Amino acid sequence: MESLKVSNDALFILLGAIMVLAMHAGFAFLELGTVRRKNQVNALVKIMADFAVSTIAYFFIGYSIAYGVNFFVSAETLAQKSGYDLVKFFFLLTFAAAIPAIVSGGIAERAKFNPQLIATFLLVGFVYPFFEGISWNDAYGFQAWLLAQFGAKFHDFAGSVVVHTVGGWIGLVAVVLLGARRGRYNKDGGISAHPPSSIPFLALGAWILTVGWFGFNVMSAQSIDKISGLVAVNSLMAMVGGTLAALAIGKNDPGFVHNGPLAGLVAICAGSDLMHPLGALVTGGVAGGLFVFMFTLTQNRWKIDDVLGVWPLHGLCGAWGGLAAGIFGLQAFGGLGGVSFMSQLLGTLLGIGIALVGSFIIYGGLKKIMGLRMDAEEEFNGADLSIHKISASPERESGW
Repeated sequence: MESLKVSNDALFILLGAIMVLAMHAGFAFLELGTVRRKNQVNALVKIMADFAVSTIAYFFIGYSIAYGVNFFVSAETLAQKSGYDLVKFFFLLTFAAAIPAIVSGGIAERAKFNPQLIATFLLVGFVYPFFEGISWNDAYGFQAWLLAQFGAKFHDFAGSVVVHTVGGWIGLVAVVLLGARRGRYNKDGGISAHPPSSIPFLALGAWILTVGWFGFNVMSAQSIDKISGLVAVNSLMAMVGGTLAALAIGKNDPGFVHNGPLAGLVAICAGSDLMHPLGALVTGGVAGGLFVFMFTLTQNRWKIDDVLGVWPLHGLCGAWGGLAAGIFGLQAFGGLGGVSFMSQLLGTLLGIGIALVGSFIIYGGLKKIMGLRMDAEEEFNGADLSIHKISASPERESGW
């Protein structure tokens, strides 16, 4: 029976890894549908290349920083326990690789290719696993201090803060250092619309992400005996809450409607194993409204050209999710308890701080050394032709 359980656990987490790997297709198509046609090929290539670079960085460096584990042993040793340790690495890698996939959407249409690959290696190799180790492996004493001070550790079941907040705030720094797309904001204060190239592809990306997210959340249990239907239903309710809030506040805009469920799912990751479904519904609803309001504010008022809105979607909704776990996870609000709002607040702030400092060092350094963005002619022609020497469609159908 023990052998069967180990094999079942390996299969369980392998299926989770495959579902989250599929989410990277969602990142790709969400970006492909949002950018203009002359940048569609680049959107697809970036996500694939970033995942490959992330794998190398996490395998050789990042996983060791986060968990103190390396793979420099014999294959016979690695194959023990049905290879569970290997598929656990695969599963956690798909989370780590979400960091550059998140950033990619913010810096789309004007970023150089090679500097972003270097940034991906450094982020996944050093910055992300540092906070991951603190949050999920009790490294460096932070969790022990929170437990002693507030009676509970920082709780992030599936990565509202560890993955999404960190990725979103890294993306904000990259977007600000990169600058707006040429022609996006006029000198007289006007705004030039850069409409999405394909709402169907945008919707497809959102749907792929939404479906894969149930592997992202439910299979964060990492073993079959810890699986919880509460996580699944809470994810569902948050998804629905985010969708309906974005639909109403976004006035039926399809871009908001399809990002609404993602906002809800980002927010529910942290407390999905603790909340009552009604708390999850509220958490998702607030996230959906927060995304619409802050996306509009950053784009139109603050003139931050975050193409896919990765800071509002991941950075802010993720931070809200970290805090929401400390509210709706409490027994007084129908949750299972075992959380502290102060621990959630401090853990979330630490994640933001690490993301800001790490991103500024990496992107600031790359900007000085090799530059971050394409020149004016390359940007006008589009990343597809400038970087990859091919367009997504025959020229007569490109509709630039």
